[in-house]
Amino acid sequence: MANIKSAKKRILVNAKKAARNKAAKSAVKTQIKKVNAAIEAGDKAAAAQELSNLQGVMGRATAKGIYKKNTNARKISRMAKAVEKIG
Repeated sequence: MANIKSAKKRILVNAKKAARNKAAKSAVKTQIKKVNAAIEAGDKAAAAQELSNLQGVMGRATAKGIYKKNTNARKISRMAKAVEKIG
């Protein structure tokens, strides 16, 4: 355990940031699962709606620096391509 005051603060701040990052990543993964479920069901309208929601969630995570810009673009592009493939 840290003895220096600034080190103790860094531990608290890092824990808070880790929790924020974990929550954001979890939200992205959940949204990806929803898009995939709609794709599996063959429901293009629902998949498009969920893809739109995914773009918002990913955009916010990218803005916070949790995902890199190109990672965001790659994931969204792949999901959009999959949604377009639905009949």
